[in-house]
Amino acid sequence: MRDKRYRTYTPEFKREALELLKNSGKSAGQLERELGITPGMLLKWRAKYQMVTSEKEPPRLEPSDLEAAKREIQRLQRELKEMAEEREILKKVVSIFSKKDA
Repeated sequence: MRDKRYRTYTPEFKREALELLKNSGKSAGQLERELGITPGMLLKWRAKYQMVTSEKEPPRLEPSDLEAAKREIQRLQRELKEMAEEREILKKVVSIFSKKDA
């Protein structure tokens, strides 16, 4: 079997595609066909990113609030797992030392 190679798009391409979606008045499907990207990709990008604009810098993409919240939840879950493992180790250590004193 062949390894699947997924196309990757630069942040600039994504930003420009999302700007076209917002400003052109064309449907997402029509723009995807014109740009040659996978169907449904523009809507996924729109859900995943938010456009940040400022007067001094060109517009850029940042994770949407939902994506940022998902990342924070994943980070907290990893941290919770580590803490639970540490707690179990400490319980075992306390158990070992309490047996020696008795």
